[in-house]
Amino acid sequence: MHIQPTFRVNQPTNAADAGVSALLTAMQPAAITFYRADAVIYAQGEAAGPLYLVEFGTVRICRMTADGRRLISAFHTAGEVFGFEADPEHQSYAESVDGAGVRVLRTSCSEQPTGSMLLLALKSLARTQSHLMVLGRRTANERMAALILDLAERQGDEKLVHLPMQRYDIADYLGITFETVSRILRVLKDQGVIRLRSISEIEILDLTALQDMCD
Repeated sequence: MHIQPTFRVNQPTNAADAGVSALLTAMQPAAITFYRADAVIYAQGEAAGPLYLVEFGTVRICRMTADGRRLISAFHTAGEVFGFEADPEHQSYAESVDGAGVRVLRTSCSEQPTGSMLLLALKSLARTQSHLMVLGRRTANERMAALILDLAERQGDEKLVHLPMQRYDIADYLGITFETVSRILRVLKDQGVIRLRSISEIEILDLTALQDMCD
């Protein structure tokens, strides 16, 4: 299913947004493709080529291990670009989490947005490195706190955090079990750090406590 809205580059508010804006101006506008929940956007081992922009919804980047386990390395939300590869083939696969609108970005013949692509690739690398630090150096409780804070920052709200992903997605992203995810959320709720408004919405009651867990 393709949706063809008016193509428009939003006014950048920071360096990353400026990179997206510059990248889009050098790209051939493409229709938005809607991917239902759990639909594959590209497969692991598929030939790499274009980049992808999330217009709405959430995308997860996953990899299957040799023993059949799924690892989630990143979540991408509206306004973020994904699909960067150093190899000719995708080393991971991308799926829609909650019904995502995605644009394929292809360079035009006249412009090659090398600087913009480098800026966004470096930002993606920095986020991946930060995630690896979380997995390697923090407890399960601290990992959950880091995820909540990361989502709050990306969504621009220090009070209400939307969880577009399911609990098993969170588990595969944080390297813990489904049961541990549920237990940690209950602990944070009982400690008065968060309130679980629904299965997909968290209210932050004590932002300082979450930040202290990540220091």
